[in-house]
Amino acid sequence: SSIFVRTNSPLSGKIPSDLKEIIQKGIDGIVIPKVNNVAELKKIQKILSSLEKSKKLKPIQIIPSIESAEGVVNSYSIASFGKRVNAIVFGIFDLLNDLGVEYTIDSPGGKYSRYKIPVDAAAAGISAIDGIWQDLKDLKGLETDCNFGKSLGYAGKSVIHPDQIPTVHQSFYPNKTEISWAEKVCKVYLESTKKGKGATTVDGKMIDEVHYKQAKALLDIVK
Repeated sequence: SSIFVRTNSPLSGKIPSDLKEIIQKGIDGIVIPKVNNVAELKKIQKILSSLEKSKKLKPIQIIPSIESAEGVVNSYSIASFGKRVNAIVFGIFDLLNDLGVEYTIDSPGGKYSRYKIPVDAAAAGISAIDGIWQDLKDLKGLETDCNFGKSLGYAGKSVIHPDQIPTVHQSFYPNKTEISWAEKVCKVYLESTKKGKGATTVDGKMIDEVHYKQAKALLDIVK
C-alpha cells in the first residue's frame, strides 16, 4: 500500500509549510484539495523538487482534487501535468457551491462534471477517483453510487470513514465473472492473432484489440 497525505488547498497559502512537515521518507505522495489550474501545480512541484533534493528522496506523487468550476474547466491540463500526477479526484460540494446549486443525492448540477473527470483522466493516461458518499449509515446507497461511478470510468472512490472501505473495495475490485471474462478474452484473442486475425468472438460476441486491452487492464488489477 502507498501513503498519501492530504494538504491544505493552494489558495490557503499553507502548502509550503505543509510540505516541509509532510515530505519525508515513507511518504509516497500528497493529495491536494481544490486545485484550480496548472500554475498551482507548478509552484507545488518546485517546492517538492527542492525538498526531494535536500532530503534525498524519490519523486513524490501528486493527486489533485478537482472541486471547483475552474478546476473542472482545467481538469485535462491538470490530469496531464506530468509524471507526478497519477490520478485526479472529483469533489462535488465546493463545485455545487460555485454553481449556486443545493446538494442532493441526485444533484443534476454536478452530473456534467462527474462525467467529464474520468474522460479527461483517461485521455491523460491516469486514473480518476470518484468523490465521497456523505451518508455513513447508507452502505447500500454507497454500493449503488460506487457501481455508477465505476460505470463512468472511475477506478476508485474517496471515503470518509473506515466502515465504507469494504463496500468500496468490493464494488471496484473485479468480481469472479469479470475475471473469468477477461481471462477468456485474453486467451482467445492471443490465439486469434497468432493465426493472423485481428478480431474473433467470445461467447458469441465480437472482440478485438480494444477488448483485449480492457481485459488485460482488468487482470493487471488482480495481480
